[in-house]
Amino acid sequence: MRELKDKIATVAAKAARKPETVEVERSLDRLSHLLDGLFRIPGTGWRFGLDAIVGLIPGVGDVATSLASFYILAAGVRYRVPKVTLLRMGMNIGLDFLLGAVPVVGDLFDFAWKSNEMNMELIRKRATVKSPEEAKQGRKSDWMFVGLILLVLIGLLVGSFFLAVYLLKVIGQALGLWN
Repeated sequence: MRELKDKIATVAAKAARKPETVEVERSLDRLSHLLDGLFRIPGTGWRFGLDAIVGLIPGVGDVATSLASFYILAAGVRYRVPKVTLLRMGMNIGLDFLLGAVPVVGDLFDFAWKSNEMNMELIRKRATVKSPEEAKQGRKSDWMFVGLILLVLIGLLVGSFFLAVYLLKVIGQALGLWN
């Protein structure tokens, strides 16, 4: 009976502790920092990165930073995070792209929404490997799942391009610029 109480106490103590985090590769942390926290606004705690700056370039800015974010998503496979976490990471990237692509409002959104920092935190909390040395390769099924997520995200990128071209054509016709 005493052994059972000790086991219950051990399990309860582990559950009460903060979730353990995994140490990740420095290159992933640097990429996340470059994209989401490179610059600090003096006198405030607000940080922003190249995602917000490059996102100011219409059309290519959000695409370029989304492509860099795919690298962090792929790292999630190597760190063997669960598929639901990979999906959440993909949704963070998709939301960053979709809302970041909206003129003016999207640029302000890019200053606040830190999808890469959120995705790095998800990797740290949900990784099933304990060190960067163990994170050399992922499971085939996870790579296929991320491939599907990437196809959807790339479809989103391509679809938004064609939507923008179509909207420009409609606006141009309404203004009498195109026949």
